[in-house]
Amino acid sequence: MAARVLPRSLGLLKLALNGSLYGQTAVGKFCTASGLKTQVALVTGSTSGIGQGVAESLASRGCNVILNGFGDPNAIKTIQNDIESKYNVEADFVDGDLSKQEEIQKLCQQIDELYPKGIDILVNNAGLQHVSPVEEFPVERWDLLIAVMLSAPFHLTRHFLPKMKTKGWGRIVNLASIHGIVASPNKAAYVSAKHGVLGLTKVVALEAATSGVTCNALCPGFVETEIFKKQIEARAQQEGCSYNEAKRLILQLVHPTMEPVGVDQVSEYVAFICSRAADQMTGSIMTMDGGWTAR
Repeated sequence: MAARVLPRSLGLLKLALNGSLYGQTAVGKFCTASGLKTQVALVTGSTSGIGQGVAESLASRGCNVILNGFGDPNAIKTIQNDIESKYNVEADFVDGDLSKQEEIQKLCQQIDELYPKGIDILVNNAGLQHVSPVEEFPVERWDLLIAVMLSAPFHLTRHFLPKMKTKGWGRIVNLASIHGIVASPNKAAYVSAKHGVLGLTKVVALEAATSGVTCNALCPGFVETEIFKKQIEARAQQEGCSYNEAKRLILQLVHPTMEPVGVDQVSEYVAFICSRAADQMTGSIMTMDGGWTAR
C-alpha cells in the first residue's frame, strides 16, 4: 500500500496559480532552469540500482518521487526518509507487482489518490533477466519478462499520458538496454522486450508530438550495479583471478572503453531528458554503451 494517501494537488495548486509550478505560466510548457521543483515522477524498479539512482537524481532537482519495487520494507522506508530529508521533497512508495495487470491498476489508482492532477514524469525502469536457449526457455519466464519490461510500460503510459497532455508537459523515459539494439544468445525474452519497448517509445513520441510530452529511451550497456558487481565476483571465482581482471574479461568483448557505465551517469542523463534542454528530443533512442555499438 502507499505510504500516504493524501492528495498532493492542494499544495501544488497554489504554486500553479502564481506561475511557479512549471515555469513561466500556470500550465507551463517546460521546467525552469533551476530544476524540476514541485513536479512528480514515478520511477519503477526504484528500490535499488539504476532506479534508485534515477529517483535520487530527480529528487535532487526538487522533484517529488514515487518509488516502486521489491525489497525489505524497512530498507525501502530508509530510502524514502533519506530522499525526503536530503532533498526536501516528497518520497512516496507505492507497492505493486508489475507482472500483473490488476496490480498495475491498483498502483495507478493509489497514485491518482496521491496526485489527482497526475504525475509529470514516468520512468519505466523495472526489469529482470533469465538466461536460457530458446528451445529450453521456460514459458512462464518468457511471460514474466515480457509483462514487466514491455506490457507494464504500455499500461503505465496508457494511464498517465492523458493528464500529461492536459497539462501540456510531460516526460516518459524508458530505460531500455543496449539489448534493445543488438542481441546476445540465450536472452530471448530480455532482448525481445527491450526491442519492443523501443518501438513503443517511437509510437508514443509520434502520438504525443504536439502535446508538450516527450517519450525517449535510454540504452545503456553494462552498468555498475550491485548485480554487475556480483557477476564480476562470480567470474573471478570461476577463473581464479582478481576482481579487476574478471571485470576486464567481461568488458573487453563489448565495451571498448573497458569501463562499465556508472549508475550516476545514467541518472544524470535521465535528468537531462527531463530538462527544458530536451524539449525537442522525442522518439530518440540514446546509447550509453562504452562504444559497444560503434563497431
